[in-house]
Amino acid sequence: MSTLTLDVGGMTCASCAARIEKRLNRIDGVQASVNFATEQARVEFPDTVSTEDLVAAVEATGYTAALPRETDTATIGSDEPDESAPWRQRLLIAAALTLPVVALSMVPMLQFTNWQWLAFTLASPVVVWGAWPFHRAAWTNLRHGAATMDTLISVGVIAAYAWSVWALFFTHAGMPGMTMPFELISTSSEPHLYLEVAAAVTTFLLAGRYFEARAKRRSGAALRALLHMGAKDVAVLRDTGAEIRIPIDQLAVGDIFVVRPGEKIATDGVITAGTSAVDASMLTGEPVPVEVTEGDNVIGATVNAGGRLEVRATHIGADTQLAQMARLVSEAQSGKAEVQRLADRVSAVFVPIVMVLSLLTLLGWLAFGAGTVAAAFTAAVAVLIIACPCALGLATPTALLVGTGRGAQLGILIKGPQVLESTRRVDTVVLDKTGTVTTGRMSVVDVHVADGDNPDEVLRWVGALENGSEHPIARAIAAHAGARGTLPAVTDFENHGGLGVSGVVDGAATAAGRASWLRDDWSLTPPAALEHAADAAAERGHTPIWFAADGRIRAVVVVADTIKDDAAEAVSGFRKLGLTPVLLTGDNRRAAESVAATLGIERVVADVLPAGKVDEITRLQSEGRVVAMVGDGVNDAAALAQADLGLAMGTGTDVAIEASDLTLVRGDLRAAVDAIRLSRATLRTIKGNLFWAFAYNIAALPLAAVGLLNPLIAGAAMAFSSVFVVSNSLRLRRFRSSH
Repeated sequence: MSTLTLDVGGMTCASCAARIEKRLNRIDGVQASVNFATEQARVEFPDTVSTEDLVAAVEATGYTAALPRETDTATIGSDEPDESAPWRQRLLIAAALTLPVVALSMVPMLQFTNWQWLAFTLASPVVVWGAWPFHRAAWTNLRHGAATMDTLISVGVIAAYAWSVWALFFTHAGMPGMTMPFELISTSSEPHLYLEVAAAVTTFLLAGRYFEARAKRRSGAALRALLHMGAKDVAVLRDTGAEIRIPIDQLAVGDIFVVRPGEKIATDGVITAGTSAVDASMLTGEPVPVEVTEGDNVIGATVNAGGRLEVRATHIGADTQLAQMARLVSEAQSGKAEVQRLADRVSAVFVPIVMVLSLLTLLGWLAFGAGTVAAAFTAAVAVLIIACPCALGLATPTALLVGTGRGAQLGILIKGPQVLESTRRVDTVVLDKTGTVTTGRMSVVDVHVADGDNPDEVLRWVGALENGSEHPIARAIAAHAGARGTLPAVTDFENHGGLGVSGVVDGAATAAGRASWLRDDWSLTPPAALEHAADAAAERGHTPIWFAADGRIRAVVVVADTIKDDAAEAVSGFRKLGLTPVLLTGDNRRAAESVAATLGIERVVADVLPAGKVDEITRLQSEGRVVAMVGDGVNDAAALAQADLGLAMGTGTDVAIEASDLTLVRGDLRAAVDAIRLSRATLRTIKGNLFWAFAYNIAALPLAAVGLLNPLIAGAAMAFSSVFVVSNSLRLRRFRSSH
């Protein structure tokens, strides 16, 4: 199966999307999801189906389809057309013509002789040209044997206008001196003109479409901002050492480019020369610049806040992390949450039902003699106009657009709308230890020296000795000692196969390693005070490294994987969300329990292999728990996939990120709390929108059918409902991180 995203043109409502989706899904082996708000169709199809077949299927329903351009930060730019501009132009002209028509029709004192003909002259361009997008869409749908929201609008406007034309030309409504009082409910037997209804409803709906288009553009602003973050040109170093500034799309993998202070890093790469601090706040939401030096990886679109850097490009164009983030966000926005599928099913059958209801309203009024023909007609037109399910189609996708876009700004990538449903039900969060709760890097937490020894001198010696080893623990000790001064040279260095290291420092024979190795091979006995300190460190899950010099044990250096500064606040945040934290690790139980005790986590599962992590997630699920898993390593990938909600730290491995549902771009565990908060807020907004859309139609239809809603007011209310739903979704742009 292959996956493809098509750009779909010509959709005007959710029932359009439902028709296209239904047509695509008729093709054998094809699974399609069409999103009205993003105007995209996400299609999974077998090798037996070509992209031309998919495009032809969409076009057969009366819409356009095209392959989208590649998500490349260098090419997607400011030349994107403003889709709201045509609606604005049409709205302004229609409004200018409609205002005098409404004033003449509603205020009897303004009705001079033959006023009705002026109203007819002004209203005609509004009904024909202003409402042309609705008429064109309705005709296209009619040719394909379908009815959509545009059908309701077009039929309602044409009916009001046609009634008025008949009254003007074939009754005495066109005679000089004719006047018409404004009535919410038509009860008089005099011929009634509905020019103001036809013109005003068109103007109200044009206003609704304009504000929808503008709001949809704003709701996609986060993704566009993400794409525009990349640099547009870059200074490349050539073999001669000269800098040549070239457009970013000419940069190749392996090129060395220069980044000066204040400039954006052009693309993902590895620093080959220089040290600096990199501000990644625009990409990850992390406010503190990160110190980088030679050999460190850097991400394109981040800002060099310090010194001059030379960087070798490792990924360009669509392969960069920025482009991958944009692609993830775009894919999430083009998907559908489960709650939206209900709205789509309702929209698909809603229009024909409303057409029948409108006809039954007209016949019912006439059959039971409830009023004049004009009153029956008014009620029928009001039913047509009030029932347009615009708000229903916009309720879910607009909230999803804004929510996922805001998440991207905060460094939270939501992979799909189904993730939102999972966050609502999650009650347990399982935390991997190494790299998630802890830094994943060993560091010195304590140094204990024997009585009579100088701590600074001992640390200087052990740091010099360990500097000769590449072991992570040795590197941590050497870095800790080196930060306090220059380390002396070591001679006769020897690595003793996992037991320890030895060498000569400042003329003294030194050794560092396990206590048993020093006791058995060097015949050294540790002082009681140091033994007590080492035992206490081991109880806490820390690692004691023994150091000897000149024939006696001088110190114990305690090394540990330190807890992240944000971990305690994150655990507290999980509890406030009603989640029970569980610490899950392959590390030893003493180390795990020490970390759990510090963070206030009561349930600890330690000494587990990767398969054991999956078994533990499954066991929690069998207890009826809905489990979220936060991890970062290859060994977490299977557990992330098994969990009901997988959250991968973006500082972790690609396989863990691929297996997760949510990716946290930065390594801050508090971002996991924000991710769940944002997902839940987005889901609440979707449900609020759907409630308003359903409640509005359910409440308004009976009022229109019994004649309590003038079509003019119905048109205004319908347009307002769509604008309300979109505006409610835009409130998610104000979502803030908890920290």
